[in-house]
Amino acid sequence: MDNFLVDGLNAEQREALYCTDGAVLVTAGAGSGKTKLLTHRIVYLIQEKGVPPYNIIAITFTNKATKEMKERIAGMLGFEGGVWISTIHSMCASILRNHIQELDEKYTSNFSIYSTDECQKEIRRIVTTKNIPKKEVDTIIKAVAYHIGNYKNQNFDIEEYRSLNKLDKNIDLIIECIYDYNNALKESNAVDFDDLLILTEKLLSQNEKVRNMYASRFKYIHVDEFQDTNVVQYNIVKLLASVNKNIFVVGDEDQCIYGWRGASIANISNFIKDFENCHVFKLERNYRSTKKILDIANKLIAHNSNRIPKNLYTENNDGDAVIYQSLLTDRQETEYVAQKICDLIKLGYKYKDIAVLMRLNALSRGFEQKFMNYNIPFVVYGGFKFFDRVEIKNVLAYLRLINNASDNASFFRVINFPKRGLGEVSINKLREFAEMRHISLLTACGIIQECSTLNNGVKNKLFDFYNLISNLKEFANVNTVSSLINNVIQNVQILEAFEDTKEDRLNRELNLNSLLQSANEFEKSSEDTSLNKYLESVSLISDLDTTEDVNNAVTLATVHAVKGLEYKVVFIVGLEQQIFPILRYDTDEEEERRLMYVAITRAEELLFLTNAQNRFLYNKADYMIPSIFLKEMGYEGVLSYKAERSNVYYEDADFDMPMVKTSKSLEELNKIPYGVKKPSNDKEGFIVGARVQHTKFGEGKIIEVLGSGINTKVTIKFDTVGVKELILEYAPLTLL
Repeated sequence: MDNFLVDGLNAEQREALYCTDGAVLVTAGAGSGKTKLLTHRIVYLIQEKGVPPYNIIAITFTNKATKEMKERIAGMLGFEGGVWISTIHSMCASILRNHIQELDEKYTSNFSIYSTDECQKEIRRIVTTKNIPKKEVDTIIKAVAYHIGNYKNQNFDIEEYRSLNKLDKNIDLIIECIYDYNNALKESNAVDFDDLLILTEKLLSQNEKVRNMYASRFKYIHVDEFQDTNVVQYNIVKLLASVNKNIFVVGDEDQCIYGWRGASIANISNFIKDFENCHVFKLERNYRSTKKILDIANKLIAHNSNRIPKNLYTENNDGDAVIYQSLLTDRQETEYVAQKICDLIKLGYKYKDIAVLMRLNALSRGFEQKFMNYNIPFVVYGGFKFFDRVEIKNVLAYLRLINNASDNASFFRVINFPKRGLGEVSINKLREFAEMRHISLLTACGIIQECSTLNNGVKNKLFDFYNLISNLKEFANVNTVSSLINNVIQNVQILEAFEDTKEDRLNRELNLNSLLQSANEFEKSSEDTSLNKYLESVSLISDLDTTEDVNNAVTLATVHAVKGLEYKVVFIVGLEQQIFPILRYDTDEEEERRLMYVAITRAEELLFLTNAQNRFLYNKADYMIPSIFLKEMGYEGVLSYKAERSNVYYEDADFDMPMVKTSKSLEELNKIPYGVKKPSNDKEGFIVGARVQHTKFGEGKIIEVLGSGINTKVTIKFDTVGVKELILEYAPLTLL
C-alpha cells in the first residue's frame, strides 16, 4: 500500500478507510478532515482493492466540492477519469438524458432545464391568465412559487399536498396554477431543478431495468454533506445502492442548517435504520481550531438532543481565551469590533484572516460604515451591501425623487414599486409625452390629463403618483429626514410590497430600521440636516463601498454564507435573544444552535463574541436580552445585567477597550505603524482647530478632542460628509 494513503490519516480516519463493504456512516465533526477521508478512500478502492474507477461514484452538493474532489483524486492517482464525481443535480440530469423517454411523461432526451428566473416568468404568465384582481397578482405568484418548491422538496403527491394545506389562503387557486405550471413545462419539454430529482427518483423506482443498470454499475457509492439531503435525494441514493449496498456517506448532524430549504436531519438516523449492519464512525479530531474554541463549541452543541453524541478534540494548542464582550449599545459594538481589527492588523494578521459573522444581514450596515471610518477593507457575503439591498435602494429612490423632481432614474425605479398596474406600453407613452414637452417624467405626471395617447385609468394612476410625491415633498419641507423616511416606509407601504418568507420579511424590516438609525445618527452629527445633505452623505458611502484590495479584505457575512469556510479570527456579533437565536413561533431552536456551532467552528485561532445591551430595532432603542447560547457556552451571569440608563443609545458612555492580548508579541505590535500619521512621539498636533485629511471622507476640521492615550477620541467636521467621531489611534488621518 502506498504510504501516502494512510500516513496522513489519523486512527479514526484509517478505521473508516478500511471499512469498504456494506453501509458506512461517518459522522464528521467540523474541521475533522472528511474531504480528505473521502478522496483517500476512493483512491484506496482503486489502488488497493482493484475496483475499476467506472464502478465508483461520489455525489456532492456544490460544484466547488466536485472540482476540489476531482483535483485531489487526480493528483493522487496521477491521471483523471473513470470515477463519476458530480453534484446530485448533474448526476440526475445525465441519467435522465439517457432514459427520460422511458417515463410516461411526454419528455424527450433533449429536454431543457429551466433556471429559477425562467420558472418565475412561467409562473407569472400562468397567474396573470387567471381572473385575479391586479393588486393580488404578485401575492399569488409568490405563493405559487413557494408551494411548488415545498411540495416537490417533500415529495408529496399534489392532491395529498392540497389536503395537507387545505386551510391555506387561496390553496385551490394555487394548486390549479401548479397543475398549469407542471403541464406547461411538459409541453415545452422542460424541467426545473426539483424535477431533475423527482423524475430521476420516479425513473429508478418504477423502471427495474434502468434501476438495476445503475445500481449494478455503482459498486461503491459515496455521498458528501449527507446532512444536507432532502427526502427525494435520500430516496435516489437508496435506489442506487439497492444492488451492491456498498454506500459510504459523510455528514454532520451538528451542521444541518438548511432545514428551511428541505434538508432533513432525520436522514442520518434513517440511514442507520434502512441499511442493515450499518457501520458508524465518528471523526472527532479537529484540525482547524484551538482547544479553547472547541471547548465552547462542545458545550453549546451538547444542549441539542437530536444528534449522535460526539466531542471534538484537537492536538492543536490551547490558544487564547475566547473573548466575550458586552457593549452598552450597538454603536459601541461596531466601534469595538473595528478597533479590535485594527489591533489585529498591528499584530501581523491580514484583513483576509478575519470574518465578522451575524445571524441577520440587517446588522451589517453599522459595521460597513464603521469600517469605512477606519479604512478597513471589507467584502459582504450572504447578502447585498446595505445600500445595495432592494428595499433600501427603493426608499432612497423615493427620497431622491422627492429631493429632485428631474431624477428620471429614480422615477423609473419606483413608478411601479409597489405595483401600480402600469405596463411598459403606458410608461413608453408617458416618456414620449414628457420628451415632447421637454419636462421630467414626474412633472409630466402632474399634467398627464393633457396626454391624448393614454386612457383615463392610466392617467389617474400617474396623477395619483404625482400627488403622492408632492405630499411627501411638503412633509419633507417641515420635518426631519428620519421622519420623512418613516413616512415613506408607512405611506408607500414598502414592506407590504414584498411577499416574503417570515425570515426574509424580518430581514427587510430590520434593514429599514437600520436605515432609520442612519438618519438619526446623521441628524445628531451634522449641522446641515437637510434631505439634500443626507442623500449626499449616503451617496458617498455607497460609492466608496468597494475595497482597494478585494483579495485582502475582512469578510462580513451571515453564518449560512460561510459554511465550509474558515478564518484565523472570527467575530460573532449580535448575540441577543430575537437576533441570535431568532425567536419566532416557528423557530427550530436546535437548528439555531447548530447555526451558532457552525459559526464558532469557523475560527482557527481567535474568537470574539459580542452583543449590545441596547440596540436600535423597530424604530426605537430597545433593551436586549443576551443570547441563551452565551450561558450554554459557560458565560454564567450574562442574563442578569441591566442597562445603566434608559437613553444610552443617544448618550454613549466612554469605554476603555485595551489592545487585543494574544500569544503574539505586543512589542512587535508597537513596532508596526498603522493608520494615524502623527508626530513621532505624541498626538499633540491633533488639536481643536487643526485641519486633517481622511483617506475616504476627505478634508475636515477637528472640533473636539476627548480622552487620552490610545482612547483619544476626536470629533471632526468634514467638508463633505458632516460630523464624525473617530478614535485617533485607529483613524486613517493626516495632519494638513
